[in-house]
Amino acid sequence: MLKIHRDIAGPCLAPDGSVLAIGAFDGLHRGHAALLAKVRERATKHGLVAAAVSFEPLPRSYFSPAPLKRLSSVREKLRGFAEAGIDELLLLRFNAELVAMRADDFVRDVLVARMGAREIWVGADFRFGNNRVGDVALLETMQGEGPYEVRVLDAVSTGDGERVSASRVRGALAFGDFAHAAALLGRPFTMSGRVVRGQSMGRDLGYPTANIRLGKRVSPVSGIFAVRVRVGDGWWPGVASLGVRPTIAGGGEPLLEAHLFDFDGDLYGQRIEVEFVAKLRDEEKFADLDALRAQMDRDAAQARCILADTSVFSGAIA
Repeated sequence: MLKIHRDIAGPCLAPDGSVLAIGAFDGLHRGHAALLAKVRERATKHGLVAAAVSFEPLPRSYFSPAPLKRLSSVREKLRGFAEAGIDELLLLRFNAELVAMRADDFVRDVLVARMGAREIWVGADFRFGNNRVGDVALLETMQGEGPYEVRVLDAVSTGDGERVSASRVRGALAFGDFAHAAALLGRPFTMSGRVVRGQSMGRDLGYPTANIRLGKRVSPVSGIFAVRVRVGDGWWPGVASLGVRPTIAGGGEPLLEAHLFDFDGDLYGQRIEVEFVAKLRDEEKFADLDALRAQMDRDAAQARCILADTSVFSGAIA
């Protein structure tokens, strides 16, 4: 079972030693999955703890002047670590104090003292510490100060030779290329959350929706989409809107609204997962509700047609 810790200070989390990975792990794409699989494999082989060090907020988000579009929520990220078989996760608060920490102190205080590292797995371009001076070379230089070995995982690429990275996933999603994003992620792109009550405007228009608030998360996608929605163990085809609802709400808090085709049930309070299959169009403001309803009819018909096409059948459904 995954155990989560937030502070550098404290007793060693793996007194008998750990195999650990370090990174931001946004989206837990194929490269991340390969890294965590190697950690789990090596930990099992040597009877050590499978561990990881990550950060929230994400380092890129902390330094970026504009909000970073997240591939996964914190909850989704934690679920990914648990599914990968990680035992101990040190989820550090990425703040001014951590930014000011020297790279060599990070190795001594975090990786060795707190995590009991015996093997440290990173990507070749991994950087850490104040002014990002920490790298693979520094980790290797400091091996004598702690009983650990540094292991570098080769970059993971798609069948076309494209290197997998979170930025490439964001780029694919920005263009609405969900097939490309899935190839990089190793699974379809989804967003999950608990269904909350809305204004019931969708029901009045003939399209009741399951609504998910994004909170502080900035979505990498927006618009109208053909989707599949997981409810419990089943998946339902549907159409979804992700945005600020310019015709109804006139802007404001972004909301993910999913209408499940031919579904009759109460989803309030339940956790659902929305898989994005195809983008239909961008959000737009309509002159009145009749015009909006007519467009929603067209969107639903187009989504049904797309989802009926076996060429876009999802591995998540099988």
